[in-house]
Amino acid sequence: MLVGVKDEPVRQRLLGEATRLFAERGFEGTSVQEIVLAAGVTKGAMYHYFDSKDDLLHEIYGRVLRMQMERLTSIADGPGTVAERLHAAAADVVETSTANLDDTKIFFRSMHLLAPETQKNVRADRRRYHERFRDLVAEGQREGVFSDRVPAEIVVDFFFGSVHHLGTWYHADGPLTGAQVGKHFADLLLTSLRSGEIG
Repeated sequence: MLVGVKDEPVRQRLLGEATRLFAERGFEGTSVQEIVLAAGVTKGAMYHYFDSKDDLLHEIYGRVLRMQMERLTSIADGPGTVAERLHAAAADVVETSTANLDDTKIFFRSMHLLAPETQKNVRADRRRYHERFRDLVAEGQREGVFSDRVPAEIVVDFFFGSVHHLGTWYHADGPLTGAQVGKHFADLLLTSLRSGEIG
């Protein structure tokens, strides 16, 4: 659904309150009525923007993934060596994930509750992101910059397993910023690819 600029505050309020309530009470433990009351809108207003509670959950994660995909595309298609671009992409996905940690934690915790068709669409969106990231790894392997001892697909699964685990330990008030963690993750990925010692 296309949303005009004048409508954005209400839509953002709904997303913000849904995110907060899902984080506090869980997706199943939060009703549409509680969301609209917290956002200060009517149910009719909510259904103007979102088809269902499922749709709200989908959008909480979808907006993060769309932003990450735009950034990845810009980095991957931008200037620099393949090693520089992969390092930047790896650091970026960690930094943007930590900056939107509530959204991603809620989603991964509740994704199995979505309707099957919605789950299918989300998996397809994530697969596109992972494939674009994998293309950078494969590019470096073809050029001989990275070891090809480990298939690019496994490299990506290994890396994103760590990224998706961030929600279990990272805290914004901890000793490292998201950018610092991102640099460490990217350094580890590039070091492993250059030495061929992943796995």
